[in-house]
Amino acid sequence: MRILVTGGAGFLGSHICERLLSAGEEVICMDNYFTGRKDNILHLMDNKRFELVRHDVVDPFKFEVDQIYNMACPASPVHYQYNPIKTTKTSVVGAINCLGLAKRTNARILQASTSEIYGDPSIHPQPEEYWGNVHTLGPRACYDEGKRVAETLFMDYNRQNGVDTRIVRIFNTYGPRMLPDDGRVVSNFIVQALKGEDLTIYGDGLQTRSFCYVDDLVEAILRTMSQVETNLPINIGNPGEFTMIELAKKVIQLTNTSSKLIHEDLPMDDPKQRQPDIKKAKEVLEWEPKIDLETGLTKTIEYFKSQI
Repeated sequence: MRILVTGGAGFLGSHICERLLSAGEEVICMDNYFTGRKDNILHLMDNKRFELVRHDVVDPFKFEVDQIYNMACPASPVHYQYNPIKTTKTSVVGAINCLGLAKRTNARILQASTSEIYGDPSIHPQPEEYWGNVHTLGPRACYDEGKRVAETLFMDYNRQNGVDTRIVRIFNTYGPRMLPDDGRVVSNFIVQALKGEDLTIYGDGLQTRSFCYVDDLVEAILRTMSQVETNLPINIGNPGEFTMIELAKKVIQLTNTSSKLIHEDLPMDDPKQRQPDIKKAKEVLEWEPKIDLETGLTKTIEYFKSQI
């Protein structure tokens, strides 16, 4: 197949491009390099089935493709709050452009949505049926609401125009090719520890997250695209739940540093809990994560050692 991956030079997008090429597919990687990097896909450039296009998903584009993975959008608070209007445009206008292409070419299309659509959840863990608790006027709304509108567009294009859509709600993911300065907790802790700095905990550190290693997540994304049972959203992530203090201590242990923990104020609208209910993924995709936190962190630490 000929497959378009928007945001293909990003953290997740580059891993998807890699997996698709290894499966023998032809891949068009499209990225504007706001958070994506050429370094992430340099090792793919000699593959004759790989094509790199510098383009912004907000601007119109045309390709002849069989499938589309819409991964384009900054995904860390530091980056999506840097230009919130652009973030909303990327999610909404980008989705419209991708869906228009899918409609014209009769391509199957997948939307990379997010656990952020649940906001600061009042239900724990979060099932796909939960409508969320999002602050529509807050500093994170550009990302949260942008992704929610993208999901709406995907469902409406499916119902109205018969576009073959898929949606994955991605929970916290980590692994090689994360940006050292993306502001996400795993990369923050690892970079601080490797530099011999103290690890920054926001708030009391008792807020929880669930961390899924990138290889597990990409496998779930590809399975979502290949299944034909449902076009409704599917949670993908690791249900193993850890407090920020537990994560920080594990990073200190694995990096063998003498870093201490320091506390700063909790950012506005930061969720207290985040854990996926993955019953649907188990049933529909026959998938659940295999890589435990210590194994994944060890691989990620080795990557950051090579970058710092």
